[in-house]
Amino acid sequence: MSKQTIGLDSQLYNYLLSVSLREPEILRKLRGETANHPSGSMQISPEQGQFMRLLIQLLGAKKTLEVGVFTGYSSLSVALALPADGKIVACDVSEEYTAIARKYWQQAGVADKIDLRLAPALETLDQLLATGQAGTFDFAFIDADKENYDGYYERCLQLIRPGGLIAIDNVLWSGDVAKPQIQDESTKAIRAINQKLRDDERVTLSLIPIGDGLTLALKRG
Repeated sequence: MSKQTIGLDSQLYNYLLSVSLREPEILRKLRGETANHPSGSMQISPEQGQFMRLLIQLLGAKKTLEVGVFTGYSSLSVALALPADGKIVACDVSEEYTAIARKYWQQAGVADKIDLRLAPALETLDQLLATGQAGTFDFAFIDADKENYDGYYERCLQLIRPGGLIAIDNVLWSGDVAKPQIQDESTKAIRAINQKLRDDERVTLSLIPIGDGLTLALKRG
């Protein structure tokens, strides 16, 4: 037993992957290409992608949201776990990044599941609300510009159904959230959403130390 979460050095992390990671070949290829991208550090870890696939199956999710696509690893992970009639509304502003995503979605045979909206995500989320889609999504993944996390969260909370789940990435921010001397805008925004979620009675909360920190917020009925 341990009184706190175990730390993972490289040796233990590699062991974790060796005994648990079941990464489809198409995801492995996408991860390899993204690793060579100048912004490759923005990609989620493979074990987090696998964890998200498990969450989708546990929820029985069919309709999901993604705020922040990058090269598509997280959306592809979710799409592979969705049933044949499952759908993702994926929000991003970069044609360059999402062109890589589209290529792999097509290769994996899941492109028809993913509705990519190239526009500021707040606009897309507001449009979904305006067209009567509140309470119709099962799952939302937030992994975009940190300064807008609060706005993304509030809109996603309206869009998901009671019993639906919001997953918020980068909430440990490479440890910077715990260093008071670091006061850049992104770090302050993550601290603010973490504090808000701690006290938000609209959701049941857990912060998982996977990847760069993943908060799970289950919408209460």
